[in-house]
Amino acid sequence: MTAIKHALQRDIFTPNDERLLGIVNVCKAGKKKKNCFLCATVTTERPVQVKVVKVKKSDKGDFYKRQQTWELRDLTQVDAKDASKENPEFDLHFEKVYRWLASSTAEKNSFISCIWKLNQRYLRKKVEFVNVSSQLLEESVPSGESQSVAGGDEDALDDYQELSTREEQDIEGMMEMCEYAISNAEAFAEKLFKELQVLDGANIQSIMASEKQVNILMQLLDEALAEVDTIEGKLSSYEEMLQSVKEQMDQISQSNRLIQISNTNNGKLLDEIQFLVNYMDLSKGHIRALQDGDLTSPKGIEACINASEALLQCMNVALRPGHEQLQSVKQQQHLFAELRDTFARRLTNHLNNVFVHQGHDQSSTLSQHTAELTLPKHSPLHRDLLRYAKLMEWLKNTHKEKYEGLSRTYVDYMSRLYEREIKDFFEVAKIKMAGTSKEAKGKFGLHGSSGKLTGSTSSLNKLTVQGSNSRRSQSSSLLDMGNMSASDLDVADRTKFDKIFEQVLSELEPLCLAEQDFISKFFKLQQHQAVMPPLAQPETEESDGSTPSRMPPQAEHRHSLSSEKDMVRLMMNKIFQSIETELNSLIALGDKIDSFHSLYMLVKMSHHVWTAENVDPASFLSTTLGNVLVTVKRNFDKCISSQIRQMEEVKISKKSKVGILPFVTGFEEFAELAETIFRNAERRGDLDKAYVKLIRAVFVNVEKVANESQKTPRDVVMMENFHHIFSTLSRLKISCLDAERREAKHKYTDHLQSYVINSLGQPLEKLNHFFEGVEARVAQGVREEEVSYHLAFNKQELRKVIKEYPGKEVKKGLDNLYKKVDKHLCEEESLLQVVWHSMQDEFIRQYKHFEDLIGRCYPGSGITMEFTIQDMLEYFSSIAQSH
Repeated sequence: MTAIKHALQRDIFTPNDERLLGIVNVCKAGKKKKNCFLCATVTTERPVQVKVVKVKKSDKGDFYKRQQTWELRDLTQVDAKDASKENPEFDLHFEKVYRWLASSTAEKNSFISCIWKLNQRYLRKKVEFVNVSSQLLEESVPSGESQSVAGGDEDALDDYQELSTREEQDIEGMMEMCEYAISNAEAFAEKLFKELQVLDGANIQSIMASEKQVNILMQLLDEALAEVDTIEGKLSSYEEMLQSVKEQMDQISQSNRLIQISNTNNGKLLDEIQFLVNYMDLSKGHIRALQDGDLTSPKGIEACINASEALLQCMNVALRPGHEQLQSVKQQQHLFAELRDTFARRLTNHLNNVFVHQGHDQSSTLSQHTAELTLPKHSPLHRDLLRYAKLMEWLKNTHKEKYEGLSRTYVDYMSRLYEREIKDFFEVAKIKMAGTSKEAKGKFGLHGSSGKLTGSTSSLNKLTVQGSNSRRSQSSSLLDMGNMSASDLDVADRTKFDKIFEQVLSELEPLCLAEQDFISKFFKLQQHQAVMPPLAQPETEESDGSTPSRMPPQAEHRHSLSSEKDMVRLMMNKIFQSIETELNSLIALGDKIDSFHSLYMLVKMSHHVWTAENVDPASFLSTTLGNVLVTVKRNFDKCISSQIRQMEEVKISKKSKVGILPFVTGFEEFAELAETIFRNAERRGDLDKAYVKLIRAVFVNVEKVANESQKTPRDVVMMENFHHIFSTLSRLKISCLDAERREAKHKYTDHLQSYVINSLGQPLEKLNHFFEGVEARVAQGVREEEVSYHLAFNKQELRKVIKEYPGKEVKKGLDNLYKKVDKHLCEEESLLQVVWHSMQDEFIRQYKHFEDLIGRCYPGSGITMEFTIQDMLEYFSSIAQSH
C-alpha cells in the first residue's frame, strides 16, 4: 500500500500541487467488484482545499488516472454501518449517497479517521459521523491532550512529504562519496549512523556550554515574577477603592431608573387623558345643535348634520381596555345616549311633519293635471327631502326602530298620494281612448269626479259605435278587415290609441325611476353602511356558553346589499301597488275597443320592458312591466285564436260565386298592419309565431270552403285564393313564411292546371272520349297499327267524330268555354287572361297529341283535323279581344 501511495503522490497529485494524506482500496457495494482507490488530499497552496478523489487503474496500461473528485465541504454524513462489529462497508453522503466496500476494516477505519481530522483541522464543518467508534474520533480525547494529539496527527500526516531539491542533492553527494552505497546498503547505513553519533555529541557539548546563559535567564525570570507580585498588590488596592465607587453608582442608577419609570407612567397617563379628551368630548355648539338646532333652514340642517356625525364618532370610538370602568367615561356615554335619543325624536317628528305639509302642497296641484294626460312631478318634494339624507343615514345607524318607522310612514303617505294621482291619470287616459266629449262620457257610463268605469259591455258597444262615425266595433277580425276598405280600418283611431298608450307608459316610467332613485338616496339603501354599535356592550353568549357564530365579512356585505335591494323593491311595491291593476284595466279597455290594439300594446310594452331591464333587471319598474307584458301577450294570443276561430266558422253563400275569401283579404290587411307596427320591434318572434298559426288556418279553411262550394268549382276557389296569398307573401317578404309562400305558389299552379284540363274536356268532348278509347286499347296490348281494325275505332268512326268538330263549332265551343270561365273567376284577382292563355297552351298540346295518335294508329289514311293550329290561335285571340 505504501508503494501505491508513493506512486499516486508522484504521478497524480504532485503535478496538481496536492498532498495525499489518506487512502483506502474500495469497490462499489453490491456490484461486480471493480477496485479503485479513495484518496483524501489537501492542496499545498493557501487557502487549503480538502478533496476526496476517486482514482482508478487505466484499462489500457498500468498507470492510474483521476476519475471523480468531491469537495470535502460538500460531505454531509459518513456512515460506518456498524460501530461494534468489523464491517468493511461504509457510505459517504455528498450530493447523493455513495456506498463502498473497503478491502479491510482497518483501511476503512484509517480513512474515516483521516477524514475526521481533516474536517477538524481545515473546515470545522459539522459533518455527521454515524455508526463510528468513539475511539476513531478525537472528540472523546481530553482537552489537555488535544494539542499534542493534534500535533502528532499533523506529524503523522507529514510522514510522506516529498524531498526538497537541496535534500536530493545532499543525498546524491553522499552517495557519490560512498561508491558502495548502492552495492552495500548496510555499510552505507552504518557509516551514516556513525556520523549521526558524532553530530549528537557535538550538540550535547553545545548545550552544556550554554548552561550559564540558562542560569542568567532563570534569574531574570525570578526578578520578573517579583515585579509581577508588586503590580498585583497595587491592582488589589485599586480594586478595593473602585468597589465603593461601584456601589455608589449602582444606587444612582437605581434612582435614575425609578425616575424614568415615573416619567413613562406619567406620559402614558397623559396620552390616555388626551385620547379621552380628543375623542370623547363633544363641543357645546354641537350639543346645542342636537338639542335645539333648526331643522328647517339649510344652515340649521348643515349644523345638525355636523353635530350628528360628531356624536356618532364619539359614540363609536374604540375604547381601550379599562376605559369603561372610568366614571367620566360612563358619564360621557350616558350624555351621548341622551343626546342621541333626543335628536332622533326631534328628527323623526320633524320629518313626519314635512311629509304631511308636502302632501298638502302636492295635493293642491293635482287639479291642474286632471284634464291633461300627465302625472304630477314630485321633484320639489324629493329635492326638499334629500337635504335630510345624511340625517336619515345617521338615524339608520343609531336608531333602527325610528328609521324603520319613518320609512313606513313615508310609504303609507306616498302610497295614498300616488294611488290618487295614478287613478285620476288612468281615468283621463280611458276617457281619451273612448272619446273626450262629455256626451261620450255619459254614454260610456263615466260618473263622478274620478271618472270611474261603470258601463257594461253594451254601453261600451254604444260608445264605440256612436261616439265617432269612424270608430270600429269592439271586436275586430280578419273577416271584418276583409270586408272593409282601407279607409274603413280607421287607422287614425288606432294611431291615436298607440300615442295615448305610449304616453301613459312614458309618464309612468320616469315617475317610477325617479321615486326609486329618491328612495335609494334618501333612505341610504344603495350602498352598504357598516352599522356600529351605539355603545360598547359585553358580548352575549349562547345558552351553552359559546359565543354566537358570525358571518364572514364578505358574506355579510353581500347579505346586506341583497336585503337593501329587497327593501327598495318592497317599498316600491307598496307605494305603486295600484299601477299594475290600472295598467291591466287600461289594457282590457283597449282590447275591448279594438282587439287589434293588442298588437300596438305588445310592441310598446315590450320596448319599455327591454329598456327597464337594461337599466336594472330586478327593479320594480322592470318587474311590473314584465307582469303586464304577460297580460298583453295573453290578449295578443287570444286575438289570434279568435281570428282562427272566426275563420273556421265562416259560411259562404250558395247562390253567388266565392271569389277571394274575406279571411284571405283580412290576412293581407292584418299582415300589412302588423308589419307596420312591428317594424324594428323587440318581440318579432311573437308575431312570427302568430303568422304561422294564421297562415296554416287560412290554408286549411280555404280548402274547406273550396270543398263546400257549390256555385264555384273547387279548383277555381283554390287557384284564386292561393294566388292571392302567394302575391301577398311575395310583396310583404315575410321571412318566416317563405315555406308557406312556396306552398301557396305550388297549390295555385296545381289547381290552375287541374282547372284548365277539366275545362278543356268539354269543347271537344266526343273527340276526347274517342281518343281515350284508342289509348285504352293500346294500353291493353293492341298494336297501334291494328287499332283501326276495331269496329268502334275504325277510320270511318274517326272521320265521323272529326266532322262533328269543324272550325266553326270549335270556335263556338271555345267562346262558350270563355264565358263559363269568366263566370267562375272573380274580377279582383284578374286571372282570366292567365287562365285563358293556359287553356290555349293546353288545347294546342291536346291537338298535337291527337295528330300524333292519328299518325301512329291510322298511318297513310290521310285523316286530319278540320282546323289547324293557326286557326286555334286565331280563335283564342279573337275570343279574348271580343270580350
